[in-house]
Amino acid sequence: MQIIYEYHDVASSDRLEAMAKQKLDNLKEKYDMLIRADVFFKEENTSSDETGKICNIRLSLPGPRLFAESSHDNFESSISESINELERQLRKRKEKIQQH
Repeated sequence: MQIIYEYHDVASSDRLEAMAKQKLDNLKEKYDMLIRADVFFKEENTSSDETGKICNIRLSLPGPRLFAESSHDNFESSISESINELERQLRKRKEKIQQH
C-alpha cells in the first residue's frame, strides 16, 4: 500500500510518519483491499487546549474512498482516533461485501 504524507502548518516528522505507517500496516493486514492512504497533518488555532492537532486520513480502495478526521491536543491521539474510525468503516464495508 502506498502512503502519502502531507503537512499543513506543521514541520514534517519521521516519528509521526512511522506511527501512522505502523497503524496503517495493521489495517492492511486485516483488509487486503487497501490501495493507498493519504495522511494529512494540520495544526489549527483553537480556543480549547484539547484540540488543534488534526489528522485526516483518506483511504483508497475499490468503491468509494473512506475518510476520517480527528482533532486532539497531540498528533498521536489524532492518528489513533482516525485509524479507529477507518477500521469501523472498513468493517462495515466488508460486511456489506460478504452479504452479496
